[in-house]
Amino acid sequence: MIILNPHAPPQDARTAPVIVGPWPSYAAFADLPEQKRWVMYSGAKAHREMLEQAGFVMSEAYDDFVRRVTRELNL
Repeated sequence: MIILNPHAPPQDARTAPVIVGPWPSYAAFADLPEQKRWVMYSGAKAHREMLEQAGFVMSEAYDDFVRRVTRELNL
């Protein structure tokens, strides 16, 4: 098992592991009440931030990620 150091500085994007997907879909939560969908959106952003702080580089640009998640959650 590989244990990541949460206090390690971010890796250089050229050598960092790249997460290319498949991305989780949030479309299944689109029928939840709006307040719950905002909670799901906050959780999605927090999860992405945690991965980036651990040194992962996402292939999906942040703005594209936000557009996709808000579209899938109908926000």
